[in-house]
Amino acid sequence: MDTMQIIQIIIAVALMIVILLQNRGTGLSGVFGGTGNVYLSKRGLEKKLFVATIILSIIFFVVSLAAVIL
Repeated sequence: MDTMQIIQIIIAVALMIVILLQNRGTGLSGVFGGTGNVYLSKRGLEKKLFVATIILSIIFFVVSLAAVIL
């Protein structure tokens, strides 16, 4: 395997883990009018996971683009 592919796999796995760790808390009950919880701002660990998701997705995009170009 190429080094770029290994980096892509590692970043993809990390991105999946960070996405799965995010907690929405609504599930299907929000679709049918269950709870009316409104999250106005992210705090603490939730904010760090959100920022990590954005950073990892940008890094994944850049590495994927570099793999295509190089």
